[in-house]
Amino acid sequence: MLSIGAFAQIGQVTHRMLRHWDRAGLLVPAHTDPFTGYRSYDPEQLERLHRIMALRQLGFGIEDIAALLSDGVDAEALTAMLWRRRAEVEEEYTTAAARLADVQRRLHLIERKSPVSQMDIIKKSLPSVRLAARTSTVGEQPEIAGVVGPAFDSIAAIIGDACGTLETPIAVYSMTEDSTHVTVGYAYGGQARDGFEIITLPAEEQAFVTVHLGAMDRIHHSWQALHEEILARGFEPSGPCRELYVRAESEDQADWVTELQQPVRPAPNHR
Repeated sequence: MLSIGAFAQIGQVTHRMLRHWDRAGLLVPAHTDPFTGYRSYDPEQLERLHRIMALRQLGFGIEDIAALLSDGVDAEALTAMLWRRRAEVEEEYTTAAARLADVQRRLHLIERKSPVSQMDIIKKSLPSVRLAARTSTVGEQPEIAGVVGPAFDSIAAIIGDACGTLETPIAVYSMTEDSTHVTVGYAYGGQARDGFEIITLPAEEQAFVTVHLGAMDRIHHSWQALHEEILARGFEPSGPCRELYVRAESEDQADWVTELQQPVRPAPNHR
């Protein structure tokens, strides 16, 4: 018989891991002293220890290992579990490769002293939002500023009496070759009223997001950087872009905080 220390040293595992596997029923000691609780192992149990370690190195969890070590798992079930694990490893590899590429690209931007290197661009989901909104179509980009502000003001004049209704101002922009369709509104759970329409923005599973600080006359630089990063990461826009005005109070816009949101999907050649 081998003490837990000797068994752990030969198997190159920790005492803690052996105790954990004992509690899980994966590797029960051949003998446990009823008075001291000391565990002893039969040398033949090294074979089972190596099998557990091999399965752990493949990334299997405790429950899967227990099933694989049981007498009830046939070759078909084992094959199915290995195929499932193969798919998990492939997904982990794809995620790690994309993360590595993102790190390398960020380093390259820093080396070039690109302004994009100072921006934090993340990928996240966007919830569905029900808006009290007004819509319009403008032909030229400079016309947008003349539409957005007054639209917010007119909606606020209608629903501003309800607590919290003006906390989430959102503008949505859908561009075509010769015009921009603009939707302006506040997140709203109340009843419809004259002077605006109810529009629900769909939830988006994936979107690239960044924060623009300061005045709107420079926001196009942030949008350009965001779209460059989207393309660099192997995605493409999949719907209208959104601006969430987190803070938009001062007249000079110096302290404005705007979250830029662009729904995306994998680019065809990256799927």
